Amino acid sequence: MKYLFLAAFLTIVFVACDSNKQDPGSMSADKMASAEMTSLPDAEGWIELFDGKTTRGWRNYMKNEIGESWVVKDGALTLEVVEDGDHTRSLDGGDIITEGQYENFELSLEWKISACGNSGIMFNVVEGEQYERTFHTGPEVQVLDNTCHPDARIRTHRAGDLYDLIACSEEVVKPAGEWNLVGIRIKDGDAEFYLNGVKVVEFTMFDKNWEAMIAKSKFKDMPGFGKFRKGHIALQDHDNAVAFRNIKLREL
Repeated sequence: MKYLFLAAFLTIVFVACDSNKQDPGSMSADKMASAEMTSLPDAEGWIELFDGKTTRGWRNYMKNEIGESWVVKDGALTLEVVEDGDHTRSLDGGDIITEGQYENFELSLEWKISACGNSGIMFNVVEGEQYERTFHTGPEVQVLDNTCHPDARIRTHRAGDLYDLIACSEEVVKPAGEWNLVGIRIKDGDAEFYLNGVKVVEFTMFDKNWEAMIAKSKFKDMPGFGKFRKGHIALQDHDNAVAFRNIKLREL
């Protein structure tokens, strides 16, 4: 069933064809899954959450508009930042969320992070006066440059991890400045994360084990975290330049 999801989620093309390369027809399923993924879902039921031209369909968390630091550049939804001493920051950014809310779904997108950068993709995000930030309710797929961001020293804070809860089964992230393909599948509380064609995280929400994990995490004092079965998709402004493209979703 896992590879069925991969087959529906991605199309595998462009394998080098010199005499030292294996013909794709003879490759094992594992090797096919780790081959270069160069196209995204184009099957019935998938909808575009980003049209590649405008920021339509996205707005800042708890607001009706989107900050001016979020722009469309080269077909990607991009957070622009400025230098601020030894760091960078967005002048008018903030976390952004989808207009729609989703419960059971498959999400596919590509992300590219700047050198030593940090960002994230959150789901089941719920707005409310009692929830100041997106991460007060929404679990996160970590977006990170593992080579030099300080968070990379923490096992559950690396790219592809279920942030501060579950580490990736293996490291398949590409370097800063390159596009990474991520897939999220959630069905009745059962969740899977894919990174560059490899399933890296699997977990079940809303059971006793889920509650126990949260109780041992940095989210333990956030009463709304991980409690909601339906919510917005969010992209994080962590004051580092980041870009997202080919954002597509299919409800299950």
